[in-house]
Amino acid sequence: MPKKLVVIGNGMAAGRALEELFERAPGAYEVTIFGAEPRVNYNRIMLSPVLSGEKAYEDILIHDDAWYETHGITLHRGKQVVEIDRQAKRVVAADGTTAEYDQLLVATGSMPFVVPIPGATLPGVVTYRDLDDVDKMLEAAGKGGHAVVIGGGLLGLEAAAGLQARGMEVTVLHLMPTLMERQLDPSAGYLLQKAFEDRGIAVRCKANTHAILGDTQVTGVRLDDGTELPADIVVMAVGIRPNAVLAKEAGLETNRGVLVGDDMRTSDPDVFSVGECVEHRGHCYGLVAPLYEMAKVVAAQLAGDETAAYTGSVTATKLKVTGIDLFSAGDFGEAKDRQDIVLRDAARGVYKRLVLKDNRIVGAVLYGETGDGSWFFDLLRKEADVAELRDTLIFGQSYVGGAPLDPTAAVAALPDDAEICGCNGVCKGKIVQAITDKGLSSLTEVRAHTKASASCGTCTGLVEQVMTLTLGDKFAKSTVEPMCACTDLGHDDVRRLIRAAGLKSIPAIMQELGWKTSCGCAKCRPALNYYLLCDWPEEYKDDGRSRFINERVHANIQKDGTYSVVPRMWGGLTNPRELRAIADVAERYNIPTVKVTGGQRIDLLGVRKEDLPAVWADLNDAGMVSGHAYAKGLRTVKTCVGTDWCRFGTQDSTGLGVKIEKFMWGSWTPAKVKMGVSGCPRNCAEATCKDVGVICVDSGYEIHFAGAAGLHIKGTQVLCKVPEEDECIEVIAALTQLYREQGHYLERMYKWADRVGVESIRAAVVDDLEKRRALYERFVISQRSAQVDPWAERVAGRDAHEFRPMANFTLAEAAE
Repeated sequence: MPKKLVVIGNGMAAGRALEELFERAPGAYEVTIFGAEPRVNYNRIMLSPVLSGEKAYEDILIHDDAWYETHGITLHRGKQVVEIDRQAKRVVAADGTTAEYDQLLVATGSMPFVVPIPGATLPGVVTYRDLDDVDKMLEAAGKGGHAVVIGGGLLGLEAAAGLQARGMEVTVLHLMPTLMERQLDPSAGYLLQKAFEDRGIAVRCKANTHAILGDTQVTGVRLDDGTELPADIVVMAVGIRPNAVLAKEAGLETNRGVLVGDDMRTSDPDVFSVGECVEHRGHCYGLVAPLYEMAKVVAAQLAGDETAAYTGSVTATKLKVTGIDLFSAGDFGEAKDRQDIVLRDAARGVYKRLVLKDNRIVGAVLYGETGDGSWFFDLLRKEADVAELRDTLIFGQSYVGGAPLDPTAAVAALPDDAEICGCNGVCKGKIVQAITDKGLSSLTEVRAHTKASASCGTCTGLVEQVMTLTLGDKFAKSTVEPMCACTDLGHDDVRRLIRAAGLKSIPAIMQELGWKTSCGCAKCRPALNYYLLCDWPEEYKDDGRSRFINERVHANIQKDGTYSVVPRMWGGLTNPRELRAIADVAERYNIPTVKVTGGQRIDLLGVRKEDLPAVWADLNDAGMVSGHAYAKGLRTVKTCVGTDWCRFGTQDSTGLGVKIEKFMWGSWTPAKVKMGVSGCPRNCAEATCKDVGVICVDSGYEIHFAGAAGLHIKGTQVLCKVPEEDECIEVIAALTQLYREQGHYLERMYKWADRVGVESIRAAVVDDLEKRRALYERFVISQRSAQVDPWAERVAGRDAHEFRPMANFTLAEAAE
């Protein structure tokens, strides 16, 4: 007969304990869970990507409804337990629901700390602990305006980045001199603050909040020095406290949290506790790794292993803000018996510091380059003697012994209990065992069975190295995703073979690379056409049949079968002649809608297909060319007025934007490319959410890249800063060419950057001047044949058959 296990709390710690228990002792317990939230178990540490728009709620689920059903769990959603009757061994929920237990697991988590200042209870003041808080922030962000985040720790900064990504103007207030002072030394804290300010997020350290302003709704924040900041929402992210109220009322021993021994039992031997509500050996933990370590011990004890013990944790911290790489572990405080090893690379924004005591790592801070964080953390936890590694230690595991090693060899040296995935507490041994026992051969399968790299994804490279180590060539073959069903080759292999074999036509590719179909398909033909255009710009002729309908007719098809036409306006500039031409065209051809686009252009919507050549001819007469709003290429370069008109402008942003657009238009790229040039850090041209952006500053031009503001919202990465316009244009052209040569067809620039790594891009475009120049020159060569206005060509009579009335337009074409 199974025992009755009641769990109070449906969070990550309780969920992991149950996973471990079901693995160790299936069927041993009849489980009932009370969860205060009306949801299943989800990954709370991934709330920040939900807030920023990088993930949806469904992406962060840990246990779906099927999991509870499979394991026979009774789940009481949205029912908060208000009483533990230890005499009757029963719990009671607020709505009167009761459940009896043989063993009880208290996992009530933590409560956010709210600063007790005037206005703290006003509508618009939110904490940041669960999905309901995220929903409140998303509602506020949808209205725009100003957000103030009180607290410059992990949660506060992630909240600030998410709200800014959603379009709000954000200010972070932090009481201490530097951000994340508990996890970072002052140098790393400075770099972190600079990175946030570079993104347009204001940061005020040494800022003490005096009051939150407003009568019936938040309107602002007043600091101790009298400064007032506007605010439509205020996020309190100043810390958490263990939620031990219920346990204390039940007579269990508590201090800051619920007191537990190494066996994770409370003062009542039939009551366990786990997670953020726990106090163990004087420590309360708020990070996921210790919670998962506790969960293993709880599960082992419940399964009958009385030797299982939790002895405490050394914690490591990672910031989950896209584009900011930060790792911290251990104690980095200064002391006479300690030594520091420091590496600084100001140009690349890299800072590394190891703190050693008696030839052992006791602390590590990594900023800008964190790939060796897991290795340093493992050495720290194992208290390993690093005397023999001293000379090369700061350069990471790949330089053990003074020479670079194969990455797989570095992973091979890690012990089985080395943590690979911090978000989900997955060690190397668990991944290897899952691969071996379950016959896994793809990253997707490993994620499904172990959750490794399934959350923030920053450990994907490590997971893949473990798979390569375990599977060898089998993994290398199985992870190649074919371009389409016509071939077994992936995009990278096809691109490499096109160049290596000198293949210069689609038929040649299909013949020499063993295509399974005679003509290809709608997925591979456009990709092959692009790769050939990129690799042989002056030799290959564009194949119009291998393009989608918008690109074939150089206009965007609308839902009613008409088209929209967007003439190019260089850098967003226009003049009376162009405006008259647009107005005349709209009237002459009965175009129903004329709209200003977000890219500072004018869109003519509702043009009949048969009218397109005449519309283009009239626009051409006014000197206007195609804006390529339909193209996998440069769409627009958005600008602000810069020094010409703005009193804040630092450089001629309009002039630079026009130069960039006139130099780079016409170049086909893997996917659409949007650019922006802002004349000062106020960023009116929204350069920090573009594929490529420039922020003008007093000393020159800060170049950003890999942003997005469509289905995915993503801030840019800072590539570099240059002093002159010419160098700025050279860097942007080289970056674009590298993207053209490495990107998969339909892969946006930010996805390419995520795949190949920002550091590799920076190394090619910024650090290696010879390579940058070569990329720039290849781009210039490609432009010789690319800058041809397709509208003018069609007006001259080429491909006139394309512009027949919609009555002759097939459904198959519309679907393309």
